[in-house]
Amino acid sequence: MKPRLPSWWARVRSRLRPPRTLKVTRIGRTYLVVTFGVGLGALNTGNNLLYLLLGLLLSMVVVSGVLSERCLRYLSVRRVGADAAFAQEPFAFRWAISRGQGHAFALTLSEADSPLTGAGGVGYLPAGVDHVVRADLTAPQRGPVLLTGVRVTTTWPLGLFAKTRTFPLESTLLIYPRRTYACQDPGAPEQGPVGDAGNPRRNDGNGDLSGLRELAPGEDARRIHWMKSASAGKLLRVEREHEERRTFVLTVADGLDAEALERRCEEVAALAHRLIEEGHEVGLDTPEERLRAAAGTAQERRLLRALAWLGYERPRGGEEAA
Repeated sequence: MKPRLPSWWARVRSRLRPPRTLKVTRIGRTYLVVTFGVGLGALNTGNNLLYLLLGLLLSMVVVSGVLSERCLRYLSVRRVGADAAFAQEPFAFRWAISRGQGHAFALTLSEADSPLTGAGGVGYLPAGVDHVVRADLTAPQRGPVLLTGVRVTTTWPLGLFAKTRTFPLESTLLIYPRRTYACQDPGAPEQGPVGDAGNPRRNDGNGDLSGLRELAPGEDARRIHWMKSASAGKLLRVEREHEERRTFVLTVADGLDAEALERRCEEVAALAHRLIEEGHEVGLDTPEERLRAAAGTAQERRLLRALAWLGYERPRGGEEAA
């Protein structure tokens, strides 16, 4: 059975969420205890100075609430996203925040109602400036993560209360398998038609040194061996062997349990990264799809996306991942 994204429950929670939430900080709890003690002392003694001090303490609570509310107004937030997110390791995630009028202070941004941990902050936000906030987030496991909103929190001005406003923004962040080491070999490469395999003895490649020859007109000067050229009195060009490119197709068997599937996805991702770094072509065969063998970083990104979606139900309507 494929695990499904709990999108309906996340959407219900986002709609039932109050427009503002308030949390007392550690300093705020101490402040409230002192205020309660001063009030209790004023009632017992009837000292006018204690009443004046109590009024001052309570007025600071009101001022803190008013100023923190002004910080959370006139804000606009959008997600910039992440270049690549791997499970169980920090990855860079960005939001863009701006303010229509006024100024905001001590803002902290994080994802609401998601398994992602981490937050980013901005100390001062003037009006009319599109500020990009960066945070190092961490995801517990691979797969798609439904993002329902961005949480903006401020403790300004006194740090007594943390007032939070949540901006509803729905998106999906795709978490790639955890980067680890492959304990298995990729297996034998596929054999193509006769004549398709590269000849490792061909020159003008990036492999081992095969010899030197005189530089011909119009050839790349970066191939010149300057020390040999200086001793020979003429420009000598380095010839290197072509490295043989092979084709591998990595497979993920059907019927694996959750733990075995996670481990296999991690192994396949590690093997694909190693083989592509060596210049080979890599394909993928899973119970859900088959990717043709290709080389390059774009192919590695396609393989990682396929592994991240493996075992999960893809959204309908072509929803893009953040």
